[in-house]
Amino acid sequence: MLLCVSCRNKTGSVETDTLSCSGKLPARFSVPVKEAAQRAPGTISHHNMVRIEGGTFDMGSSDKEGRDDEYPAHAVTVTGFWMDRTEVTNAQFKAFVDATGYITTAEITPDWETLKKELPPGTPKPPDEQLVAASLVFTPTAGAVPLNDPSRWWNWKAGASWRHPQGPGSSIEGKEQYPVVHVSWYDAAAYAKWAGKRLPTEAEWEYAARGGLKNASFPWGNEGIDKGKSKANTWQGNFPFSNTVRDGYRGLAPVTSFPANGYGLSDMAGNVWEWCSDWYDHHYYSQGNNRVLINPKGPAQSNDPMEPGVAKKTVRGGSFMCHASYCKGYRVASRMKSSPDTGLENTGFRCVSDQ
Repeated sequence: MLLCVSCRNKTGSVETDTLSCSGKLPARFSVPVKEAAQRAPGTISHHNMVRIEGGTFDMGSSDKEGRDDEYPAHAVTVTGFWMDRTEVTNAQFKAFVDATGYITTAEITPDWETLKKELPPGTPKPPDEQLVAASLVFTPTAGAVPLNDPSRWWNWKAGASWRHPQGPGSSIEGKEQYPVVHVSWYDAAAYAKWAGKRLPTEAEWEYAARGGLKNASFPWGNEGIDKGKSKANTWQGNFPFSNTVRDGYRGLAPVTSFPANGYGLSDMAGNVWEWCSDWYDHHYYSQGNNRVLINPKGPAQSNDPMEPGVAKKTVRGGSFMCHASYCKGYRVASRMKSSPDTGLENTGFRCVSDQ
């Protein structure tokens, strides 16, 4: 669940505060995880996928823009893999749901009789309005607000889901080529399993996002996002109340709306955050012991000092809500995290395959 909090930049002896998207949105009671049927074994289709040849790169921030969890930059080797050229679209996710009958986390109504068995004895039943199928929807504010209170622009909305991105009355009709959103990590993993693929590791994601460029800040290089032609779907103006729409999109954009990176991958910056397979550990990069890591799969468990009791998975790439004043998540090294049962209007995914 994404929150803006004050974090420290690595700037040598100088410390500056920056806002970071990461944790503590209004919580919802967890719901049971539904397994999806897997396709019969066979040849995996590489349609709409790109082959990424393996190599060694410096993972993490090599400049002074990063947050603490992006340091130190460290050598990582990944073997070759295939990656979806775009974020998984509404049309692709619908094909999965039609084939399996899968129900996403956001569409499941929490059942109190089931939930209370997992809670400490005597836990009072929450208000009925909290026990509803819902997801987190973004609503711009009327004016400037403190950026350390995400509840001002994020709200649980009953009936919001991948089919109804802004809640009841909204639809994905005509938006088949937009990225699917309101999908939890469990939903993304279920789709990947059905497709005979998997979610990328954080290392694979960053290696692919860099597009062959060495130590560049963005998938396109080092030019600032507001210079020249629009490079990604992000927020322009003043977040969270005024978007100048310089890039042509107030919210989500269809996939491939912006130039691909050097590997032919679209939207590796902006549009929607993308789930990775790794658990999130704030201190993970500092545990490398100065050795080259080969195909790292992340920590064994989650460790988020901001919310020690909430397990988190890593998300990458930024979204249409990212702005320099609030969240520069469109940087290739930027790491964020979210609880695996959380769905948001700005979070989606793409898949990879070893075969």
